[in-house]
Amino acid sequence: MSPHTPIELVVLDMAGTTVLDDGIVEQAFQRAAERTGVAARIGWGDALQYVRDTMGQSKIDVFTHLAGGDVAAAERATAQFETAYAEIVAEQGATEIPGAADAIRALRGAGLKVWLTTGFAPVTRDALLDALDWRDLVDGVLSPIDAGRGRPAPDLVLTALLRAGASSVQAVAVAGDTVSDVESGRRAGAGFVAGVLSGAHDAAALEAAEPDAVLPDVTALAAALSERGLLPALAPIAAG
Repeated sequence: MSPHTPIELVVLDMAGTTVLDDGIVEQAFQRAAERTGVAARIGWGDALQYVRDTMGQSKIDVFTHLAGGDVAAAERATAQFETAYAEIVAEQGATEIPGAADAIRALRGAGLKVWLTTGFAPVTRDALLDALDWRDLVDGVLSPIDAGRGRPAPDLVLTALLRAGASSVQAVAVAGDTVSDVESGRRAGAGFVAGVLSGAHDAAALEAAEPDAVLPDVTALAAALSERGLLPALAPIAAG
């Protein structure tokens, strides 16, 4: 991390980082597994542990593993996951991580661009945005299909950088609740990478991925950037 490169772009994960997950991802995975039998090879218990370990990664990649490399089965299961997730959001609604929207507004008010990234397909991602009325909250959103590969590859972060027009990878901050989020930011060469404790993975798991910081949640990001002198000079931000 270079302390001399102010952040221009913040790349934030969705479920578990800005959007409260509350077990919805696991519920959707279970419905998809029950409807397609994709986890029968290893059993649901082992499959659920794998889902938890790989939280944040592209769903097609997760299902491909569960299906033993059978891409067609993985595609069917992924489609069922997206259907199940939409059903659960319709049943339960969607909720932001407390303070997330205000934190994003503050970052944008400080002159930063904010992009959301996710392992969800666009249909699920957009259902969440609509449920939260977030279409105008951020500068852009990306799914793996928009970028090439999902996390932990760097593609989502680098695609956000290119589309946002940031001057360098050192001018990008990344925050997410999973090891895959941290690894993606690291592989992209982002100037600041944070894990947050509002979602899937605990402090020990996140710290093992070597982020620059582990934060309670996304509302602490602005203060962390400010403390390191990484905010644009025009915009001091108070702690979230």
